[in-house]
Amino acid sequence: MHLLFAWRYFKAPKSTQAINWIARISVLAMAIGTAALILVLSVFNGFEGMVKSLYSSFYPDWRLVPAQGKVLTITAAQLKSLHAIEGVEAVSLVLEERAMLQAGQNQALVNLKGVDTAYTAVSGVAQHLVSGQFTVGTATSPLLVLGAGVESSLAVLADRNLAPITVYLPKQTEGLQVDWSASIRVDTAQTAASFLIQQDFDDQYAITSLDFMREQLGLTAEQAGGVELGVNADAHAATVRSQLKAIMGDQVVVEDRYEQNKTLFKVMRTERWIVYGVLSLILIVAAFTMIGALTMLVLEKQKDIQVLQALGANKQWVQRIFLTEGILLSLLGSGIGMIIAYALAWLQLTYHLIPLEGGSFLIDYYPVAVKAEDFFLVAGTVLIIALAASWIPAARASTYQISLREM
Repeated sequence: MHLLFAWRYFKAPKSTQAINWIARISVLAMAIGTAALILVLSVFNGFEGMVKSLYSSFYPDWRLVPAQGKVLTITAAQLKSLHAIEGVEAVSLVLEERAMLQAGQNQALVNLKGVDTAYTAVSGVAQHLVSGQFTVGTATSPLLVLGAGVESSLAVLADRNLAPITVYLPKQTEGLQVDWSASIRVDTAQTAASFLIQQDFDDQYAITSLDFMREQLGLTAEQAGGVELGVNADAHAATVRSQLKAIMGDQVVVEDRYEQNKTLFKVMRTERWIVYGVLSLILIVAAFTMIGALTMLVLEKQKDIQVLQALGANKQWVQRIFLTEGILLSLLGSGIGMIIAYALAWLQLTYHLIPLEGGSFLIDYYPVAVKAEDFFLVAGTVLIIALAASWIPAARASTYQISLREM
């Protein structure tokens, strides 16, 4: 019944055209605010998904790192048990250390990462090569897969076997050495390929043979800097974590993909809510036009309100009519806005209407990812704002008193 009265009040002609125009403007403002909020959240989703996919190309699904120090010992029995965990598809041992690479007069400080033959099954680096083939060589004939930024700093072509790269690594020594050269291990390696993923990796990383790294750092065949695992997407995360802890004990820290990039994901989540809060101000501003439209409608319908009260309607019943009117205006506006947002997002995905300037990105257009939860979030926000905006005029409408004339 409240909806019926609200709908009649919405579409019925008013004595003053200004009331009609203010109502239309409030619907338009709500539509623009809704469309803007959904579109910006969708673009943010697109960038977020792109960044996550880039990081997931370098980081594994799960990683085991030493709880103390930089090296852990893993036995053949533990390695076999890791392979036997349900959902685990690949296990790779890795070892990472800071190193300096030198090619002629050019030098670059890098994170030199030693990997075994299973590394390509837990990481997507091999799918992001821009030159050469992913191969890391052996302990005696190491090869380097360079990040594109490292390749540029050394001024080499990674897929061309020209002059070897000199590799400087810290040596495992005891006590303070007077001669600094006694603490440095020097060797050479050829380049094999270069990769381009994301600047954080491209400028910092070079990948080589795990056996070469062990030999340079004086480690045994059972020692590594960590274990990286490729896990089936259907695997139960809590079960995988508990089994990893049971096998490796307290000597390792178990990290999933989120925990490997805590700072990144926290920043992105915070940015998302900041964007949502700022753009919600558009809807709040739009709500002021709704307050004006409802206030004028209440003034217009004073006689109708008195008639309803004379027929037995109480204050709460009258109040609900105008609350419903406000919700009706907001739902109409938000519905139009959602349709506009979805249509524009589809056009951007299909035809790439708005390009990214600069030409230094992996894609040349604004990425968009439409998510159903964004629509529900915006719809809930609109409903709350509409109720708050409608409350004042609705409360005023409920305070009118019956005025009866003597016959």
